[in-house]
Amino acid sequence: MSGILKALNRNAERWLLLGFYVMLVATMFIEVLRRELFAYSSIWGEEIVRYSFIYLAWIGAASAVRERGHIRIDVILQYVGPRVKALLYMFGDVVMFGVALVALYWSFETVLVSAKFGSVTHGLRISQVWFLMAVPTGFALVVVRLVQSFLRDLHDLRHGRPVYEGDKLFD
Repeated sequence: MSGILKALNRNAERWLLLGFYVMLVATMFIEVLRRELFAYSSIWGEEIVRYSFIYLAWIGAASAVRERGHIRIDVILQYVGPRVKALLYMFGDVVMFGVALVALYWSFETVLVSAKFGSVTHGLRISQVWFLMAVPTGFALVVVRLVQSFLRDLHDLRHGRPVYEGDKLFD
């Protein structure tokens, strides 16, 4: 069981991102062919693409938190010692954690309102809740990854190791 949890921890976002990306590209490809060859398109195809993209964005945000891949201004981090750097990263994680909890609460409130009134999508005619859940799901994953990041930084700080900085896009 522990091996499954480790694999899920390591690859959950990657597999989810791959699934939503394949669904987005395949649906878009089919819809373009239908529109160009048969002069017909469906409303459900556009909805599938839109909602797949929304899930991609929110799951990608959680993945970026895990890999410390979000855009950040880190010029000051080049001039401070490893201990201060770790504390700054931990402070950033705590602030982001607070924002994520507030956003999680309010995004879930939207889902509850949609469930209460039974709103459905225009093309697919299924409950809007499935698609509105992208935002709280993304923020829940962000919260989990922030806790992991904070604990990783705390562990590195206690053992005198340099803090994990993630991969840099530009050097």
